[in-house]
This record gives sequence, C-alpha cells and structure tokens, in this order.
Amino acid sequence: MHTIDHTISIIELDKVSYTFGGAEYAVKDVSFNIHRGDYLGVIGPNGGGKTTLVKLMLGLLQPSKGSIKLFGQDIRSFRDWYKIGYVPQKTTLFDANFPVTVEEVVSMGTYAKRGLFHFTTVEDRKKVHDALVQVEMLQYKKRLIGDLSGGQQQRVFIARALAAEPEVIFLDEPTVGVDTATQEQFYLLLRKLNRKLDLTLVLVLHELDVVAREATEIVCINSNLVSYCTPEELIKTGGIEKLYGKELRYILHDHGSISR
Repeated sequence: MHTIDHTISIIELDKVSYTFGGAEYAVKDVSFNIHRGDYLGVIGPNGGGKTTLVKLMLGLLQPSKGSIKLFGQDIRSFRDWYKIGYVPQKTTLFDANFPVTVEEVVSMGTYAKRGLFHFTTVEDRKKVHDALVQVEMLQYKKRLIGDLSGGQQQRVFIARALAAEPEVIFLDEPTVGVDTATQEQFYLLLRKLNRKLDLTLVLVLHELDVVAREATEIVCINSNLVSYCTPEELIKTGGIEKLYGKELRYILHDHGSISR
C-alpha cells in the first residue's frame, strides 16, 4: 500500500461564513483544515450549522464570506468532484420500492468520474466488485436494494461512493434508523476504510460517544467554531461544556483512550 502523507491539507476553510440572507449567520468565521487520512467528526447542537458546513465543503452552498480550497484549488473552480464521495442519511437516498439491484446502485458510483452516458467497461465492473468486497456485500450484488436491511443498504451506499475511487467521503448521520448492533458493525467498517485504505472520512453525527471513540479529530460547531482538536483535547479543554453544557460530560466515559 502506498504511504499517505497525513500532513497534506486536502480541504482548507479560511474564515468561512454563511447566511441565508438575514442578519444571523448559520456558519460564522470558521477556519480549519482536513488532512489526508483524517477521520474527522463534526458535532454540534441542532441548528448549530453542521449540515450547512458540510454543504459548503461539498460546493452545494457558496460562502457569504471567506474561502474554501479543495485539493489546493479554490472551490469555485474545482472540477474533480469524483474525488469527494457523499453518503447522506439513507432516508434521502432512494425509493425503496424502485426495482434496482445492489450491483446497479454501486455501478452508479462510476458515473462520477466517467459521466452518466458511458458504456460499462471491464474496469468499471472491477471497481464495483472491489467496492462490494470492501463493504462485505458482494454476495448480495443481485439482490434488490429495497429487500436489504437498513444497515446493509448503508454499506451499499458506501460501496457506491467507493466505486468512484474518492479521496474523501462525507457521511451525514449515516446510522439514523439503524439498530445499535448494526451501528457497531458499521463503525467497524468505517474504521477499516480509514486505517487500512487511508481513506479520509468526515462524519457528521449527534452521538458524542461514537465521535469521541472513532474520530482522530473533532470539529465542534455552534455557528462559530467552538473547538478543532483531538477527542482527548476536547475533554481536557472543556469543549463539551462550551457546546452542550456540563450535564452532557458524562456521555464521554469509558471510550478507549479518552482521558478525563
């Protein structure tokens, strides 16, 4: 496996602000970098700007102020969108009754690089095969997507993102509606993709304990940037109290290397 330089910034935000047109900012004066190989957790209260922040980094919204660079390019001139995968909440992804197979869903990932109207090549089929192997769903490739469990569907959507051979994948509340046992397997998969494939991940989540356990860095946002640090530093510096209040501090106990 090739060596990843974890000091290289692939996404850079410099004093980014966004307003929906009024005086109040959804995101205000936010600056941080995402590096190759990071597993970044994005946390914050409801209405704190998490989704807006992700949409800004995905180019779905344009900053009111400040600048964003993707792979060294200003986001306004960036064109290599296949480098960035996105897995939204599964409820927004598809009509479960639509008759499409797992293999067909994952094949859609190859369109990001080659375009919608192209003949499927041997190379494309290999990418689909490899992506399904990575998420341990190859045996389900001929099954209809609507016949799978919620956790299995999310694995398929990660495979769809992987088929484009991205360098970073954004996941927005990916385990909504999935039972706890399935969630644990899902996060094991993400850990494997990050640590064995050196895939950069950006995970937006409400569960503070999961973020603290899984992520290598954490962005805490409540319109402003409250903290950008490691999980350990978040506890030591009181970032959780700043964001949620002292009563939620107990949530982050007994999770691996987190020191209190």
